[in-house]
Amino acid sequence: MRSIWNGAISFGLVSIPIKLVNATENHSISFRQIHKEDGGRIRYRKVCELDGEEVTAPDIGKAYEDAGGVMIPITDDDLAALPLPTAKTIEIVAFVAASEIDPLQMDTAYYLSASGVPAAKPYTLLREALKRGKQVAIAKFALRGRERLGMLRVVDDVIVMHGLLWPDEIRAPEGVAPETDVRVRDAELDLADALMDTLGSVDLDSLHDDYREAVEELIASKAEGAPAPPRAPAAAGGGKVIDLMAALENSVRAAQKSRGEGGPTTDAEAEVTHLADREPAKKTAAKKKATAKKATPAKRAAGKTATKATAKSTAKKTTTTKKTPAARAKRASA
Repeated sequence: MRSIWNGAISFGLVSIPIKLVNATENHSISFRQIHKEDGGRIRYRKVCELDGEEVTAPDIGKAYEDAGGVMIPITDDDLAALPLPTAKTIEIVAFVAASEIDPLQMDTAYYLSASGVPAAKPYTLLREALKRGKQVAIAKFALRGRERLGMLRVVDDVIVMHGLLWPDEIRAPEGVAPETDVRVRDAELDLADALMDTLGSVDLDSLHDDYREAVEELIASKAEGAPAPPRAPAAAGGGKVIDLMAALENSVRAAQKSRGEGGPTTDAEAEVTHLADREPAKKTAAKKKATAKKATPAKRAAGKTATKATAKSTAKKTTTTKKTPAARAKRASA
C-alpha cells in the first residue's frame, strides 16, 4: 500500500520512524455531469469574478473571507512561518482507556507502518506496551496543512491511528431528544429485549452494500445495451406506530421466522407475547354487569314468567310423587 505521509512517532525520548497508510477506502460509485442533449461532459472552469478571465492553478492563491466579505490574502510563506511542531511527528501526549474516547470524535483511520529495519524494535515496544496496558495513546499530528488529534491503538499486530475531531468540533445534542415526557412500561421493555435477543449478533463481514450492487448491475446492463433490470417493489414505509406492543410482537415473530425459529426465544418474551390481548378481570366483570343492566323490560318479564312456570311444574311433580299410607298399603297387598 502506498504511504501518504512519512514521519516519526515521538514516544518520550524514543523516536519511531513510520509511514502513514490509509486503512479504509471508499467504494461509492461516482457519476459525471453531462449535457442531456448530446452526452457531452460538463466541466467547471475557474473564472475570476472581477475580469471574467479563466485562471490556471499557478495563478490561484488563498484568502480568508471575513464577516464583511473582505478577502484577506494568506500566502504559503505566511503559513510556513507559523509554529507547527507536529509537521513531521506524531507526538504522543497521553495514554488513556479506550472507553474514555467518545465514538463521535472518531474520524479517518490509518495504518502506521514501521519505516525501515531500525524502526522495528521501538515499533514493537510501543505496540506491546499498548496491548499489555489495555490502553490507547492520544497524539497530535499535522496532515494536509493543519494540526490534528489522533488515537493510536493496536489491531492484530499493527498500530492503527484514528483521526479524532477536536472536542470543540462536537456539537451539543440540544433540542434533539423528545421534548415530551414519555413513559415506557416494563412489558414493552421486555418485548424490546426479546426482539434484541432474537435478532442476535451478526458477522459484519457478511454485510454488503445492496444499493451499490444494484447500481453496478444497472450500469452493466446499460453498457451492453440491455434494458434496465426490473425495478424491485418498494418496501413498506414505516408509518405511524399506533400499537407499540403489537409492533414489537410482530417484529419478534418476523425475526424468528427469518431465522427459522418458532415460539418464544426467552421466558420474558413468552410471558409478554400475548399481554396486549389479555383483558383485565375488572373490565370483564364490568362488561357482564353492563350486559345484565341492558336487558329490556319485556325480557325481564319473560324471565319472571318462565321462573313461575318452572316452580309450578316442580310442585306438581312433588305432589304426585308423595303417596298416602292407605294407597301404599293397597298397592302392597295387590
